[in-house]
Amino acid sequence: MSTRPALHRLDRITITGITAIGRHGVFEHEKRDGQPFIVDAVLHTDIRAAAETDDLLQTANYGETAELICALITGPAYDLIETLAERIAAEILLTFAVSAVEVTIHKPKAPIQVPFGDVTVSIYREQQ
Repeated sequence: MSTRPALHRLDRITITGITAIGRHGVFEHEKRDGQPFIVDAVLHTDIRAAAETDDLLQTANYGETAELICALITGPAYDLIETLAERIAAEILLTFAVSAVEVTIHKPKAPIQVPFGDVTVSIYREQQ
């Protein structure tokens, strides 16, 4: 009989569709004119303490997370949305009590010369 504690899969807090105008892209007109960027984030954390105490301080505040993401979208311009995704993931891991984060950046108005629906970059990062 094993005495190891039962493993708990991490819970998820998901925020989708955070939208703001950013100036990310490799072309001068992208940096000059800006365009919409949409971000989805999944925060991997253990919400049991928050649920037990009904205390917002015991969980990742999704309102503050959304504000942080919006500030990064509208902040300094990067050539690549890959860089934006990395910066968002790093800030979430630094700021909130989460074990891991998934970030998806949507660039629906990317300068592509053929019909397309969306361009996304998705990353998964864990606490070190």
